[in-house]
Amino acid sequence: MEHELDDFDRGLAVDLGRLMERRNALKVFAGAGALAVLAACGSDAAGSAASTAGSAATDTTITTAATAATTATTTAAVATCTTVVPEETAGPYPGDGSNGPDILTEPDVVRSDITTSIGSFTGTAEGVPTSISLTVLDSSNGCSPLVAGAVYLWHADQLGHYSMYTAPDASYLRGVQETDADGTVTFQSIWPGCYDGRWPHIHFEVYPTLADALEASNRITTSQIAMPEAACRTVYAATGYETSVGNLTRVSLAADNVFGDGWDQELATATGSNDGGWNAALTITV
Repeated sequence: MEHELDDFDRGLAVDLGRLMERRNALKVFAGAGALAVLAACGSDAAGSAASTAGSAATDTTITTAATAATTATTTAAVATCTTVVPEETAGPYPGDGSNGPDILTEPDVVRSDITTSIGSFTGTAEGVPTSISLTVLDSSNGCSPLVAGAVYLWHADQLGHYSMYTAPDASYLRGVQETDADGTVTFQSIWPGCYDGRWPHIHFEVYPTLADALEASNRITTSQIAMPEAACRTVYAATGYETSVGNLTRVSLAADNVFGDGWDQELATATGSNDGGWNAALTITV
C-alpha cells in the first residue's frame, strides 16, 4: 500500500529546505526593519542627516573590525594552502549509500553534535570528548576558503566499531555540515578508537554545496584525517579505550595502508586533555 513520506523520512532534503526557509524568513524580517527605519527617517530630514553621519562612523568602525578579524583568519588559512589533499578510500563503512546504509536519508543529519544516533537508530557514543575542525580551501579559486560547501564526516567509536555496520543499531559519529565564511566546519564528537590494522583516523567527504551532499556521487573528494600519535597515547589511557592500547602498538603511520605513502596533508593537530576534552584540527585544499 502506498503512503506519503513524512518529514521524519526525508532526511537531508528536508534539513536543507528548513535551512533555506530560515534564511528567507530572516531576509523578510530584515526588509521590514529597513522599511521602518526609512519611514522614521523621513519625518525629520535634519535629524536624519546628523544620525546618518554618526551611524556611518559607527558602522565603519564595526565593519572594519569584523573585516580585519575575518581577513586575519582567512589569511592564516590560505597561507597553509600547498598541495591538494590526497584522495583516499571511504573504506567499507561509508554510510553514504555507496555501500549499503545511507545516513543522508536520515532526519537531522545536518548537525554539529554527532555523538548521538538519529532516525530510527539508538545509542550514544561514549569516549573522550573531541571537537573536530576541518577547514577547506578551494584550489580552483586561488586557495580561498570553500564557502557554503559541505562536509560529511564519520569515524569509528572508542571500540573501533562503525555505526550502521559493525554497530548496526546506532547511527552516531556521522554528520553533515555546511562550511562557514572561513571554509570551516566543526563537529562535537569523541576521539576515535584504534582498531586492529589501521592507524587512528577520521573519514570525510567534501561537497560543492549542502544540496549536493544528498548524493555521494556529487562529492569533490574523499579523504581521511590521521590522528597524532602523542595525543592518541594519552587518550587511550582513559577508561573505555583498553583495546586501542594494544592495537596502537601494532600499527604505525609509515606502515598504514592509507597514510603509508605520506601524511603531511592529512595529519591533524591536537590540543587538550582527557578531562577537559580535545580539539583536533586540519586545513586541507581541494
